[in-house]
Amino acid sequence: MTQLPLKSLEPFAISSSSSSSSSSSIFALRRGAIAPFSYLLFSSIHHLPSLRLSIRTTSTVVRAMASHIVGYPRIGPKRELKFALESFWDGKSSADDLQKVAADLRSSIWKQMADAGIKFIPSNTFSYYDQVLDTATMLGAVPSRYGWNGGEIGFDIYFSMARGNASVPAMEMTKWFDTNYHYIVPELSPEDKFTYASHKAVNEFKEAKALGVETVPVLVGPVSFLLLSKPAKGVEKSFSLLSLIDKILPVYKEVVSELKAAGATWIQFDEPTLVKDLDAHQLQAFAHAYSELESTLSGLNVLIETYFADVPAEAYKTLTSLKGVSGYGFDLVRGTQTLDLIKGGFPSGKYLFAGVVDGRNIWSNNLQASITTLEALGNVVGKEKIVVSTSCSLLHTAVDLVNETKLDDEIKSWLAFAAQKVVEVNALAKALSGHKDEAYFSSNAAAQASRKSSPRVTNEAVQKAAAALKGSDHRRATNVSARLDAQQKKLNLPMLPTTTIGSFPQTMDLRRVRREFKAKKISEEDYVSSIKEEINKVVQLQEELDIDVLVHGEPERNDMVEYFGEQLSGFAFTVNGWVQSYGSRCVKPPIIYGDVSRPKPMTVFWSTMAQSMTKRPMKGMLTGPVTILNWSFVRNDQPRFETCYQIALAIKDEVEDLEKAGITVIQIDEAALREGLPLRKSEENFYLNWAVHSFRITNCGVQDTTQIHTHMCYSNFNDIIHSIIDMDADVITIENSRSDEKLLSVFREGVKYGAGIGPGVYDIHSPRIPSTEEIADRINKMLAVLESNILWVNPDCGLKTRKYTEVKPALLNMVAAAKLLRSQLASAK
Repeated sequence: MTQLPLKSLEPFAISSSSSSSSSSSIFALRRGAIAPFSYLLFSSIHHLPSLRLSIRTTSTVVRAMASHIVGYPRIGPKRELKFALESFWDGKSSADDLQKVAADLRSSIWKQMADAGIKFIPSNTFSYYDQVLDTATMLGAVPSRYGWNGGEIGFDIYFSMARGNASVPAMEMTKWFDTNYHYIVPELSPEDKFTYASHKAVNEFKEAKALGVETVPVLVGPVSFLLLSKPAKGVEKSFSLLSLIDKILPVYKEVVSELKAAGATWIQFDEPTLVKDLDAHQLQAFAHAYSELESTLSGLNVLIETYFADVPAEAYKTLTSLKGVSGYGFDLVRGTQTLDLIKGGFPSGKYLFAGVVDGRNIWSNNLQASITTLEALGNVVGKEKIVVSTSCSLLHTAVDLVNETKLDDEIKSWLAFAAQKVVEVNALAKALSGHKDEAYFSSNAAAQASRKSSPRVTNEAVQKAAAALKGSDHRRATNVSARLDAQQKKLNLPMLPTTTIGSFPQTMDLRRVRREFKAKKISEEDYVSSIKEEINKVVQLQEELDIDVLVHGEPERNDMVEYFGEQLSGFAFTVNGWVQSYGSRCVKPPIIYGDVSRPKPMTVFWSTMAQSMTKRPMKGMLTGPVTILNWSFVRNDQPRFETCYQIALAIKDEVEDLEKAGITVIQIDEAALREGLPLRKSEENFYLNWAVHSFRITNCGVQDTTQIHTHMCYSNFNDIIHSIIDMDADVITIENSRSDEKLLSVFREGVKYGAGIGPGVYDIHSPRIPSTEEIADRINKMLAVLESNILWVNPDCGLKTRKYTEVKPALLNMVAAAKLLRSQLASAK
């Protein structure tokens, strides 16, 4: 391959060009759109009077080492994309309106990133829903049930694949590696024919170029795309997804050719699966794919980007031997062992994109430590070949710290969101080239020292209590079979008991009440009255539907983690620290900055209020310690398991207070237990041991008659089923319907599960309402592998994001299906 000269690493110049061209596709990009934001994405730069002016020229900028951003948040500083999507889905705005918001976001990010000094600015990292779904549409990998007949894929097909519609279910959604982001899983079969069906990557590159910004188009690499996919339903088990590599490469070649013709000089292929445990056949697929692409890529500089963990030695060898590749990107925050591989040998003349700025957390970078690392790497690969980068896409962190007006100054000084991380990357690049900003580095060093010495961080009593947990087992004394017998005598539940996972729809009025109470616009008395009224409505609805074990609906909670974090010590909270979870769903993770403890009860008041409204069992609803940990921005100054043990002790206190208050069913959600699983098998046991131990700590002191539930979602649990059993919960409810009931296969293969279990019978992430017959069919499939005396009937997950017009008929059909199966089982005896 012909490599571009080093001049291609010089700062991009921003011109005053514009474009009048357009596309008829629903994904057409508004190339002349200018962001209307009056605020800045990057707090260290000045807003220019006109974005059509030259932002930066190569003649005036200080020549620094090159800098690179793997990817950037799409949602906007104030969740602009979320609101635009939901308005479009609700029919309140047009496709043009949605595209305008999206174009404004892209325009602002590109131009301001360029002004911040970044040399390698990514394009095609924006998505209306998910980047893997975007890749599937690029390849025309559309399951037949969506009725696509060829041509450029538009919003109707795209969003049906993501969300389902009235007649067909959505594609499966699962965790993106070990993050809290979710991707849409492509469904592939041997008969698939791939065709270039979405020109999004090329259109976005042209859009940025028309604005005067040269970008690096980013594609999900062909091998990772296949490894992240799944065989379509009904495909033979012997089918290898990698057998499709030669069928998708022609489409990649078309995309690359169009990007070259459009003027791209660099292209980034994200191949994150290289950090996983891959066999020789899988590694060979990388060598084959890039060998096949080599001639098409000739004339381009090619970056292969990895992230989230170390690249194993064999994968490193394969990666650095790929043909036609100009640079390699590594996560050097989580992938510290990769440093040793680089120091042991790096290809001569290649660029090292060194991911030293953490893309997954919100702590400011220790700049001096990063410079030390970068200088050591420079001695190995040559300083001129170092490109300072983020460890992964900044998609996984909040957007801009400048929007946080309520964080106190001390904690704020310890933080860096996406916008600030962009500045950190460029500051490191300048320092590496001898143009160190002494004031900026000095301020950073002072913040690092402040955090290390602050008395707010350490609580000796908490440290001592958590340390005492090590080496103990913390199991309930009685086995689960005996406990279930004791609980049934007390609860007297029917066969196939019905329940829901916890939350009920959160209406605009409900959100307004919480918002006004937080802003002190209404009294506590008025707030409690409003929440009590909502709880009563939810309880009455469940009784009308004849659900067996009730929930209070969680109307007092904005988020299942933030709600608890707000009542625990050691947590801080943001106003606009939103992060995309999937589609338009955003979460606002708490920040765990110090030792964790529980000053007072957190849920007892609301749970006992709800129980007083019904004679049926009312679940106390808690979020488990592992989920609180995995869905927070966690302190990085001590091992994660130590923080988790601290949270477990706080939840244990709450569980025991609920039991004392008469709550006989307590659910401790561990929705995120699997997502914390390390990406490599060799590291899994250590994580699972302390994660499972943390859960058992929370409930080891309750009576046999107190039924402990837990819930998990969005994950493939088959490979950790024995750890789930080891959690020793009385009942587990688990996501199932959207994953083609893969969970059931583990029981078909002979795994014995003696506790109660409720695989979800319908997908709550889609507005589609399942029929009674459809749900009954799902229950029958479960009964083929599970005993009727342990099977529960419930939705996949909480109902918070759904509307009552969807929830009521779906739950009505669910209860009807359970009663139908009860009747059939009784008749069969």
